Amino acid sequence: MIEVTRTGDVTQIELRRPERRNALDLDTCVEVREAVRAASGDGTRAVVVTGQGSSFCAGADLTGVYGDAFIEGLYGMLTALTEVDLPVIAAVNGPAIGAGTQLALACDLRVAAPTAKFAVPTARNGMAVDTWTIRTLAAVAGAGTAKALMIGADTLDAETAYARGLADRLGDLEVANEWAQEIASFAPLTLAYNKLVLNSVPGHPEADARIREGWEACWTSDDVREAAAARAEKRAPVFRGR
Repeated sequence: MIEVTRTGDVTQIELRRPERRNALDLDTCVEVREAVRAASGDGTRAVVVTGQGSSFCAGADLTGVYGDAFIEGLYGMLTALTEVDLPVIAAVNGPAIGAGTQLALACDLRVAAPTAKFAVPTARNGMAVDTWTIRTLAAVAGAGTAKALMIGADTLDAETAYARGLADRLGDLEVANEWAQEIASFAPLTLAYNKLVLNSVPGHPEADARIREGWEACWTSDDVREAAAARAEKRAPVFRGR
């Protein structure tokens, strides 16, 4: 269902259901979730998610979409992507429809190939996505774009998605992997802290406590001292995540 490969400090997760245009079924959601969790503990510094063939992800596999187990698996996968303390890049190599757009939104950054398309056509099929998806779409691409997709059932091409902020860069899988390799050289504690702040709901006591801990971890880390030493020695810093 998926293929996981490691290049240096970057782990790539590729959806491999080209015959179904990489539509998500329960097994695929579980495998992606477990791959993300595994990457968090194996020294990976950045993750790239992409699809095999000409599609990124055509959405939920409609043969099983109505089951509670699938819904739990889908949102378990999306939660794993948003909560993992690693930067995650979606290399959107083709259409990202419905749950495919949700998958891209759960990643921290999106690189859109010329063939990429984004749509959440629930208004056309009577389904619904959770509030996190709609609000995240509005936060990332603006309320107007969110309304166009969720109420107007619009489809955005790569150029339009980039212009509206839904895609962060234009390019293919190679571009996404190059960006991931660059990000993998950044300070891991800072990246984890920044992601936590960006994805947290203000005023939540548990999240606020984790944010304070993350801030303190950055300022008391060996990495912040390594950055100062590297500046003095006029070299690139080598961050260890501690």
